[in-house]
This record gives sequence, C-alpha cells and structure tokens, in this order.
Amino acid sequence: MESEHRVSTLELFFDLVFVFTITQLTVLLADDLTLRGAGRVLLIFTVLFWMYGGYAYLTNQVPPDRPVRRVLILLAMGAFLVCALAVPTAFGEGGVAFGLGYLVVVITHSALYSQAHGRGVLWFALPNTLSALSVTAAGLFDGAVALGLWGLALLFQFVTPAISRRAAASGADAAEGTTVEEQLGGIGAAHFVERHGLLLIIVFGESIIAVGIGVGSLPLTFGIVVGAFLTLAVGAALWWMYFVRDEGRAEHVFAGCSPDRRFKLALRAYYYCFIPMLLGIAAFSAGVKKSIGHLGEQLPAGPALALAGGVACYLAGDVAFRLGLRIRPVRFRALAVVPVLATAAAGMRIGAVWQLTALVLVLVAALAAESRAAVPGPDSAESAPEPVTGTAAGSGPGVTGS
Repeated sequence: MESEHRVSTLELFFDLVFVFTITQLTVLLADDLTLRGAGRVLLIFTVLFWMYGGYAYLTNQVPPDRPVRRVLILLAMGAFLVCALAVPTAFGEGGVAFGLGYLVVVITHSALYSQAHGRGVLWFALPNTLSALSVTAAGLFDGAVALGLWGLALLFQFVTPAISRRAAASGADAAEGTTVEEQLGGIGAAHFVERHGLLLIIVFGESIIAVGIGVGSLPLTFGIVVGAFLTLAVGAALWWMYFVRDEGRAEHVFAGCSPDRRFKLALRAYYYCFIPMLLGIAAFSAGVKKSIGHLGEQLPAGPALALAGGVACYLAGDVAFRLGLRIRPVRFRALAVVPVLATAAAGMRIGAVWQLTALVLVLVAALAAESRAAVPGPDSAESAPEPVTGTAAGSGPGVTGS
C-alpha cells in the first residue's frame, strides 16, 4: 500500500533555493556562450544535482516532520545558497567558497540520514564527502588541475552506488539476504515523482524570467510582446510534453515496481535523464536573454545555438526518460530533435523571431502527430506504459539511491 506522504512546503522552499543555482548557471552561460562555458555549466550542475537528488530521496524516507530535521534542512538550504552565490566565480576566486558550501550540503545530508539509518550512511557519506573535498581543492587551482579535481568529484559520485551495493553485499546484512535498497527503504512513488515535477515547473519559470531580464528597460514594443508570447509558447509545449501524460505515467510505473527496482529506475529517470532536461531549459533561457531584445536581427551563433540546443537537449532527455520508463510513443519527440537544431540557421540568417516561431511550429507538430498516433482509451496498448520488471529495469550503470 503506497504511503500518502506528499511534498511539504519546506521541501518546496528548499527547491526554490536550489533553483537559484540554476538561475546563476543561466547567467553564467549567457555571459559565456561557448563550449568552454557550456562545459563549466555542465560540470557545476551535475555535481550540484547529485546532492539535490540525495535530498529528494532523503525527505522521501526521512520527512522533515521534527524540529531538528527542519533545522538541518534549513542549514542545507543556506549552504546551497552559498553555492549559488559562488557559481559565477566557481572556476575562479569563488571556488573555495563554492566547495565549502557544498561540503556543508553533504555533511548535513549525512547527518539527516544517520537519524534513520545509523552507521549505514557511511557507505555513501564518505565518497560524497571526498567529492565535496575535491571540489573545494579545485578552488585553489586553475586550468587543467582544477578541471581534473572537478572530474574526480564526479567520479566519486558515480562510483558511490557501486560502493554502497558492494558494501551491503559483503556486510553482515548480506547474510540475511538484504540489499542496500532494503536497508535504506523503498521510494514512495507519489512523493518522489511529485517532488521532481515541482522542481521542473519551477525551472520552467526561468524562461519567463529570462524574458524580463532580456527586455530590461527597453520600450514594450509589439515585437517584444510577440517574442514574449513565442517564448511562452515554447515553454508551454515543453511543459505539455512532461506534465500532460508523463508525470502520471511515471508514478504508475514506480508504484508497480518492487522497491529494489525503484532505486535503479529513479537514478536513471530522475537523475541521468533530468540533467539534460533541466540544463536544456537553462540553455534556452540563456538564449532568450540574449535574443529577446534583438528579435528582428540576425543572431550570433551563440544565442541561436542556445535556443535550439536548449530545446533539443530537453527533448533528448525527455526521450531517454520515456525509454527508461517504457512510456510510448517516443519516435515523434526523437524525430523533432533534428528540425529543432536546424532552427539555429533561421536565427542566424533571418532573425530571432523566426527561430522562435520555427521552434513553436516544430514542437506543436510533434505533439499533434503524437496525439494522432496514440490509441484512445486508458487501457490501450499504446497509451499505457509497459511494466518495468526484471533486468530491463535495472540495466545500465551500477546504481542505487543517491
């Protein structure tokens, strides 16, 4: 029987603070629309999102329903705020401050987990701490050494699931036939899916905020109004792709899985697949900031590629999300990636307003084709997700809860 535990207002407050890091990453990318800038944004966000996933799972299992837990969550929010403030200079003078803030995020996470699971937290607390220390050390260097330490931090994160699994398999609990998933508890499907859906909708607000920042003090002309509506239309189409069907189907799939399978599915769907989706929105927002005030002009390559690449990145993540959860169909969204990328040429050769128009047309066409292809009825083979069982659900990287 699924628990009725839902997302609390404190968790939503936590998410609002975390999303400020994405806001800062959008600013960082808008200021440096190059491969180097995109690579730095990817590194920072991947490191941060790992611990966001840790907190999402944490509050799924250890609800902030006691004063001490609430205080620790608030402390973690403050540490994430420090990280967010240091994002623009994370590869410079703010690197140590970013790392120390991240270290507090990790330590607080471990302290909260220990209330429910005691010393069992060490198997993921230690590699997470080593990851945070690597990021902190990176702030003392620049160039290749700093990048190497950031890469080491990612390596610690990616091996954490395997370390936890091996530790459980070789420990005393293995004799009793328990896995690390059973030791830490199963994921509550409704809460977990809702939590990530709320995060996604908050991040969608970035594209709207980008319009206001991009317009600034410019006069509100007809062209800017049209551009604002086109930006909203792109965001609405991307919202439609996830929230109209996928969120409910995802909860259904999670609820139908055994607890040990939910860990693997959660890491695949809501970590690996959500990274391109969230970063895609951030990249699109960066493109909007740079283009909304120049809608009738030919765009430089950076803003045009940010608009097209951001939407394509989101689509790729959404396709992977559907494939991982056996939600069909996926072909229309996958096929839309190519024309979405091609809209960059329209932005560079004709103008930003035409690129935004093309993006809207491609996304609407993909949704319309998908709707026509879907077989009506909740029990149809096309509309219902396939059950995720057996090895198909657990294939891929060695995973467990973050």
